[in-house]
Amino acid sequence: MKDVLRLARPIFLLLAGLMYILGAGISRFLGEFVALPAFWLGLGGAVLAQTSMSLLAEVFRPPNDPILPGDDRAARRTLRDAALYLSIGALAALGVIAFLLFRDGRLTAPALLCLGLSLLVCVLYAVPPMRMLDRGFGELLLTIQMAYLLPAIGFLLQTGSFHRLLNAIIVPLAFLVLAALLALDFSTYAEDIKYGRRTFLERVGWEVATPLHHGLIVAAYLLLGAAPLLGFSIGLLWPAFLTLPFAILQIFWLRNITLGARPIWNLLTANGLAVFGLTAYLLTLTVWLR
Repeated sequence: MKDVLRLARPIFLLLAGLMYILGAGISRFLGEFVALPAFWLGLGGAVLAQTSMSLLAEVFRPPNDPILPGDDRAARRTLRDAALYLSIGALAALGVIAFLLFRDGRLTAPALLCLGLSLLVCVLYAVPPMRMLDRGFGELLLTIQMAYLLPAIGFLLQTGSFHRLLNAIIVPLAFLVLAALLALDFSTYAEDIKYGRRTFLERVGWEVATPLHHGLIVAAYLLLGAAPLLGFSIGLLWPAFLTLPFAILQIFWLRNITLGARPIWNLLTANGLAVFGLTAYLLTLTVWLR
C-alpha cells in the first residue's frame, strides 16, 4: 500500500487540494457564503480526481517501463493491479460525491461542465488509445486539471457562475505549474530517453523548452502585476510577488545547467514546485483572510 500511495504522487494531491481551496476562497473574497458541506465534498472530489489521474497513468504504463526503481515484472504487475483497484474506487467515490452535489443543487451547468472536462482530462491523460502522457502532452493536461479545472470547480460549487477574478489569479498560476513540470522533465530527461518516454520536453526539445520555461515564469508575474490595470486590488495580489526571488533563482539555475553547469536536480525540482506552491498558498491565505 505504501508503494501505491507513492504512485498517487502525494505532492500533486497536496497542490490539487490547495488549488481547489484557492478557488473556493476567491468566491468567499467576492462575498459569497461558503457552504461547508459542498466545500468538503468538492475537496474530497478534487483529491480523488487527482489520485485517479496519477494512478491510471501507472496502470497503463508500457510493460518495459519500471514503475518503481529496481522492480521486476511480477512486482510491476502487483503494483498495477493495486493501482487499478484503487483508481476504480476513487472514481466510484467521485461519482457518489457528484450525485450528492447534484442533489444539493450545487452542480450548475458551468460546474457540471468543468466536472465533465476534469474526468475527460483524466482519461485523455492516462488511458489508451489516446494517453497523451505518451504523446508529449501529459504536462499540458496535468496543468489544465490541477491549475484551472480544480480551482474553477471549487469556485463554481459556491457561486454557480464564473467571475473574471478567478481567471486573473489561476491563469498565471497555470503558467507556473507548467514551468514546474518542465523542470521535472529536465531532471528525468536521461531516464525518459532510456525508456522511450515521450515528455513535453522531449517533444519540443531542450533548446525550445528552456526559453519557454523562462517565459512562462516571467509571463506569470507580468499577468499578476497587470491585474490592477483590470480593476483588481494590488493588496490582494502583492503576496504572490514574495516568491519572485525563488522564480529568478529557478531561471538562473536552469540557464546555468543548459550552459554546462553541474545540475542539482533535487534543488531545481523542489524550487520549481515551491515557486508555484508558495505562490498559490500565499494567494489562498490572502483570499481566505481578507
